Amino acid sequence: MKDRILPHALHNAIAFQGKGNSKVVLGAVLKEHPDLKRDVPALMKEIDAVLKEISSHTIEQMQQKLDHLRPDLTKPITCEIPQGPLKPLPNACKGEVIVRIAPSPSGPLHIGHAYGTSLNYEYAKMYNGKLILRLEDTNAENIYPQAYELIERDARWMTDNGINSVIIQSSRLGIYYDHAEKLVTQNNAYVCTCAAEIWREMKNKGIACPCRELPTKEHQIRYAKLFGEYAEGEAVVRLKTDIKHKNPAMRDVPIMRIVEHIHPKTGKSQRVWPLMIFSVAVDDHELGVTHVLNGKDHTDNGEKERLIMQHLGWKVPEYKHWGMINFEGFTLSTTQTRQAIEQGKYNGWDDIRIPFLPALRRRGYQPGAFRRFAVEIGLSLNDKTVTMEEFWKMINSFNRDIIEPNANRYFFVEDPVQIELHGATPKTVHMALHDSFLHRGTRTLHATLHVYLGKKDLERLEPGKIHRLIDFCNIVVENGKYQVVSEKYDEYKNAVNRGLILHWLPVSNDLINVEVLLEDGSFIKGLGEPALKNVAARDIVQFERFAFCTLDAKSPATLVFWYLHK
Repeated sequence: MKDRILPHALHNAIAFQGKGNSKVVLGAVLKEHPDLKRDVPALMKEIDAVLKEISSHTIEQMQQKLDHLRPDLTKPITCEIPQGPLKPLPNACKGEVIVRIAPSPSGPLHIGHAYGTSLNYEYAKMYNGKLILRLEDTNAENIYPQAYELIERDARWMTDNGINSVIIQSSRLGIYYDHAEKLVTQNNAYVCTCAAEIWREMKNKGIACPCRELPTKEHQIRYAKLFGEYAEGEAVVRLKTDIKHKNPAMRDVPIMRIVEHIHPKTGKSQRVWPLMIFSVAVDDHELGVTHVLNGKDHTDNGEKERLIMQHLGWKVPEYKHWGMINFEGFTLSTTQTRQAIEQGKYNGWDDIRIPFLPALRRRGYQPGAFRRFAVEIGLSLNDKTVTMEEFWKMINSFNRDIIEPNANRYFFVEDPVQIELHGATPKTVHMALHDSFLHRGTRTLHATLHVYLGKKDLERLEPGKIHRLIDFCNIVVENGKYQVVSEKYDEYKNAVNRGLILHWLPVSNDLINVEVLLEDGSFIKGLGEPALKNVAARDIVQFERFAFCTLDAKSPATLVFWYLHK
């Protein structure tokens, strides 16, 4: 066994600067010597011993020995490791990384999913690798049929259409059946018919159930009976593990069970379903996943998946976990939100009040903002608590950096009040659509003696101070009147008694009715300048001195915007 292992151990250690990876060596050895699959634990023990033995060698010594033992393996291995923006993954070469995101279709993605999706995508992009979207729908009781389409749409949006393939587990049942049957035939799994309570009691005591030691032939018969004779709850396929493992959750873990619930994809045609750990292990192998990146709450699942793969003689992916991110102040329960929608509390998954991706996309958030948040946090095991205020402060800052160059400026006056400007000279005011991109052109306002100011702005005007109407004139409030004192901006800027800078609109018939939907679901109303008629639906604009907003609906009478952020 050592003679078979040594060349592959040397080959792997050379490729990774002297530090070999036992899992990679295992895959290489089993590929060349499949007969060793009969005792994978013993093989792994020997691999670890060989790697330890050669760890004291220099790279040159390893290369000399490999040249002597296996000249066919001495072809130089080039492993390009990219620089940033994230920390390198273990045993990862550019062009060879395959990662996956694996949500359950119980509803659309929310901000919690955005972090995991972004992190996996950024690693796939960093390594010029592949990202798989896998919809894990083997639990028929918790499936929201519309989620299949919603999740794929949101995942493609979040990754700039960077999904390489979409896998739906319910379409792969035959693959799971074949591998489960193989485990039973190898005597690495058995069909347990013990009552759930009795099994649980024995497991907690570290005692094997009577089914475990029955002949393999009996379990093959039982496995066939899963598909027609046993009723739901009467039989479970269990993987043979250490029945006395210190963690009871790792003892003879279940991998297949009977579920009679009608599935939205398969209907009543299938009744035997894999548990998540089994379908995940099989799919990660079949799809060539090299690195599994997910939350540390999946640590136990990862260990179970390793056991399944080792029993089947498969190469195990690298597992890297991140710490829990607790979003304070958010309701992220898909089930609770779905119930609230059904009860009419929310208008749908794109209701402005909920932190789900359909709503955030509709508001005008950009996927790059969430991806930058994921990169800033990175792949860390440390748990984090993020308040609603902290989270949106970061996301809004990142989002602003993305949208600001493209958002044209306009005036919107909330709750407009008409006033008369004494001493004003009517004139045409030209203002840039964006001060940093003058080539985009200008918008025009025809200033007159009568203008609209917002009700809240009027309440804030202090008498005796000079206030500036943007690009028009400077005024003071005296005895309840609004007196123009000058027009030049410098005269306002240099004034000792400088007051507010105000946006405004001329009183005219070409102003546009504007409504803005706020984060709490309420509306504010006002008037907008005529140039807003050129804004297309889904465009993001900046209403000066108010906020960035997205045009959601357009009609001849009114423009409806959604509030984005300051």
